[in-house]
Amino acid sequence: MRFLTADYLFPLYIIPIKEGVLQISNDGQVIAIFKNRSEVPQAKLEIFEGIICPGFVNAHCHLELSHLKGNAEKGKGFLEFSNIIRERDSYIDTAKEQAIERAEQEMIANGIVGVGDICNTSDTLKQKQKENLKYYNFIETFCVNVNKIDVIFNQAIELKNEFRAADQIASIVPHSLYSVPPVLMNKIKNAFDEKDELLTFHMQETKEENQLFENKKGDFFDWLNGMNATSSIWKDRNKSTDILQELGCKKVLLVHNTFAKKEDITDNYYCTCPKANLYIENDLPDYSIFDTDKLCVGTDSLASNDALSILDELLIIQNNSNFDLNTLLKIACKNGAKALGFEQLGTFKKGKIPGVNLIKSLADNKITKLI
Repeated sequence: MRFLTADYLFPLYIIPIKEGVLQISNDGQVIAIFKNRSEVPQAKLEIFEGIICPGFVNAHCHLELSHLKGNAEKGKGFLEFSNIIRERDSYIDTAKEQAIERAEQEMIANGIVGVGDICNTSDTLKQKQKENLKYYNFIETFCVNVNKIDVIFNQAIELKNEFRAADQIASIVPHSLYSVPPVLMNKIKNAFDEKDELLTFHMQETKEENQLFENKKGDFFDWLNGMNATSSIWKDRNKSTDILQELGCKKVLLVHNTFAKKEDITDNYYCTCPKANLYIENDLPDYSIFDTDKLCVGTDSLASNDALSILDELLIIQNNSNFDLNTLLKIACKNGAKALGFEQLGTFKKGKIPGVNLIKSLADNKITKLI
């Protein structure tokens, strides 16, 4: 049993506590919180400089792309980036496995305890079965040709079943509105069952996505036509948010939202991946439009980032918003855990096993660098 205290304790379900004490069991379960160090025998106190908060939740990651780190040139836009992703299968399995293991260890070292991970293959399953981190596996579908929908969807079903057979949480999800025709979207909706907690997909990641639906032209329009995409993708859809009417699911996590406007925001969860947005598009969302009780944060992949660090992402959000430290930590811990259904993570409520992070580098209640 341990009694941990620092300059401030951030339980994230109540206000921060100056010199608060966190009591945890040997396996990390929260036993109690004390608002004053005098309530605990001084000999048992472990006193640290900085602040203590729960473990971070990486709400959007592509762990299986870790072997592509450094391959994409920064600031070239999504279409150029997509060409790099096509190289994913040109690597030997050993290289992929080693990169996945290194990436997971990096997340652990950076205080991450839970991950919402996008999966197009079973490449990450071996590592995830070690149960070092809590994962929600989103089996992603991408199909622009109606003649291939049945094949793509059946592959997604098989992959979902493979993850579930390994005791992993898994749901079939669309990649985005521009990459999934209405017929496939309907199949995804109908496949949602009692084991599914959440649907997630990429939303308004690029200007070209908005232009495709609003104007029926532009780079995405040309790109999709070049792949013989069905016009049903854009014909009767006027905004990216039309996907929400097609799915009608109880809980949805929308990722990136780099080019979302205030009028686009709905009562759903949102995930921002600022470093990836800067890496690919050299742009950021307007953080003032989001409900901070529904905003989460992710790292995206090492193909679009140089690190898997939630604290790195928070630094960028902090510098481009008016969010205080408690709000930033809520975005990094509590909201992602709630969105992903990770009930044991996110806050220091009694009975949870949320992990513990010590953040030392602060100045005037601002994050200045890594843990």
